[in-house]
Amino acid sequence: MNFRTETRGVLQMKSETYGTSVLGAPLRYFPCSSECELLVVAAIHGEEAETTFLLSRALRAFDKNFKAVSVVLCANPDGVALGTRGNANGVDLNRNFPTRNWSGDGVLSRSVLEASRDTLLSTGSCPGSEPETQALVRLASLLKPKSILSVHSPIGCIDAPERTPLVDSLQTVFGLPWVADIGYSTPGSFGTWCAENGVECVTLELPRLAPELLFERFGEGLARFLETFDCR
Repeated sequence: MNFRTETRGVLQMKSETYGTSVLGAPLRYFPCSSECELLVVAAIHGEEAETTFLLSRALRAFDKNFKAVSVVLCANPDGVALGTRGNANGVDLNRNFPTRNWSGDGVLSRSVLEASRDTLLSTGSCPGSEPETQALVRLASLLKPKSILSVHSPIGCIDAPERTPLVDSLQTVFGLPWVADIGYSTPGSFGTWCAENGVECVTLELPRLAPELLFERFGEGLARFLETFDCR
């Protein structure tokens, strides 16, 4: 692993397409070369593009794909391109997964962390209605990872129902508090889908920092975490 100047401008890992977004953008991931132990997913919310930025910077330290770690660098490319939390249909993808508690009532989100919930998003016409959600479910079902790391921002915590070795490893890198519950219900979320399908899902909520500060503080640590996890 290294962060040489000449390798910072391009991702050398090979990617594959796992689906297509509402607007036709390819949904791409970096497959592992052997059995998938960890699937990392960033930017399921388009307004959290810093998750893609940090993960991309970490991945650029490597010249080949991991053996046991697969990565979705951007699960909501339309939302990132449009600057919207939801996808191009206005659907919050993290409330659209086919779970037993999915709700069609819509979901309110905050324009900033301290504000009241003032932005109404759809949760979809039915569970799993969106192509991005369908594709991620297919990918996770195909890869059958032991664990999933879903990267969000900007709450600044590690959200997981149990304190597992994965949680401990992330705390070592990010120094963020572990919480067993985020404090509000998340019907139709990716984490709920994982729980219903017997897959460990840890949500890493990055702190509110500018992208370059996220990289300065956590880039090398995240790269080392991925490398160490891959070599277990």
